[in-house]
Amino acid sequence: MTSAPLTASFDGYEIWFVTGSQTLYGDETLRQVAEQSQQVADGLGGLPVKVVWKPVLKEADSIRRLALEVNARDDVIGVIAWMHTFSPAKMWIAGLDALQKPLLHLHTQANVELPWADIDFDFMNLNQAAHGDREFGYIQTRLGVARKTVVGHVTNPAVLGQVEDWQRAAAGWAAARTLKLARFGDNMRYVAVTEGDKTEAELRFGVQVNTWGVNELADAVAAATDAQVDALVEEYVASYDVAAELLPGAERHQSLRDGAAIEVGLRSFLEAGGFGAFTTSFEDLGALKQLPGLAVQRLMAEGYGFGAEGDWKTAILVRIANVMGIGLPGGASLMEDYTYDLVAGDEKILGAHMLEVAPSLTTAKPRLEVHPLGIGGKEDPVRLVFTADPGPALVVAMSDMRDRFRLVANAVQNIEAPDLPNLPVGRAVWKPAPDFATSAACWLAAGAAHHTVMTTAVGIEVFRDFAEIARTELLVIDESTTTRDFQRELRWNQAYYRLAGGI
Repeated sequence: MTSAPLTASFDGYEIWFVTGSQTLYGDETLRQVAEQSQQVADGLGGLPVKVVWKPVLKEADSIRRLALEVNARDDVIGVIAWMHTFSPAKMWIAGLDALQKPLLHLHTQANVELPWADIDFDFMNLNQAAHGDREFGYIQTRLGVARKTVVGHVTNPAVLGQVEDWQRAAAGWAAARTLKLARFGDNMRYVAVTEGDKTEAELRFGVQVNTWGVNELADAVAAATDAQVDALVEEYVASYDVAAELLPGAERHQSLRDGAAIEVGLRSFLEAGGFGAFTTSFEDLGALKQLPGLAVQRLMAEGYGFGAEGDWKTAILVRIANVMGIGLPGGASLMEDYTYDLVAGDEKILGAHMLEVAPSLTTAKPRLEVHPLGIGGKEDPVRLVFTADPGPALVVAMSDMRDRFRLVANAVQNIEAPDLPNLPVGRAVWKPAPDFATSAACWLAAGAAHHTVMTTAVGIEVFRDFAEIARTELLVIDESTTTRDFQRELRWNQAYYRLAGGI
């Protein structure tokens, strides 16, 4: 196994800005096209992913060669295209057909306001993106190219926000295409929704999903040195509100050291193998002393993907959401709808898991505690206890529907939780949109999973862009959702994806 760093920033990524024109207009016009397209590209310079301007494309072969170069470079995660003048769309057929990276069509122009009194036909020849982009839109639709279209001037914050959403989705897609996921053991016995086609997942998303025996992880844990464990314990004491019984010299300190050893071993295994996501299962712990809790929580907060009970599909979503949220406040975590407060008109959902909720969902200092688990047959595991901060969030699930993967997303509002003195896990309390009954009915009708990723960093538009890039079904439950319309969408999607997938 070879070491590979976990992506923690967008610094290594580029998006290429390409401008279409043609030789018909002459050198002087093309010089102005290049200058103005550079200015538009510069207007995108403050976005999270670096935008690199490329020379104006004027013929089919240069367009095709650029697409092939984009495909070949791992650091180039997408293309933004603008037709400054009129670029005959047949020139773009080979290039668009070859392009395998995300595409954003920016329908803009160099100027915001028209200089009405000065407009002559030279101005019209130069400034005809309204004309050229429609030609470009036609060929994209004719070829069935997946893309995002953003309309407006780059000085408009709304335009920049849409481009940023797409950039984040493109980064998530790049992370998926290179993701290696380690399953320690199989999924929980007899559970349906955590099953899935791992070969199809690699074809559709690029994710390599493979299994390692849990005792290979246990061997890595056993190799943790006293010095490594000591250093982690010091970090825990400095970072968290540590229960007195876990402190050095106290009666349960060994439990904390065992949890630290699990983190050392798990981290070393993931780093050595270049893994960005992983799963565990309480039914298959081998020689491990505890179900990994604290280690999993901390690794998710650093950007790793994780799924409990062998749920590799949710582990993929947690990793993608973590990448898409780089640099934003909040985080992404495994989550599960656990139980309801059904007071009429004030319904709430309490979400948690056995241990594994990421502390990136809170700005408060978590408390580090040890408690019995009741399942798994191992020693009492250490874990971080906290409640997710109030504010908007999104829960997203992935289900294998036999002929496709389905994403279901629900916009929710995390709220201040009632006191939970006897629930020693990370948790969140939320109200789902548009209301509890509609949300739950639609979720069940969609066959959405009980495990989700909760993200408090990115919103639904980023996931819409990701689904478009991945050509994957996305069903959204939000303020505008009604049960009747959602059921219609389910039926329409069933027909559409059967037809789109071919016989």
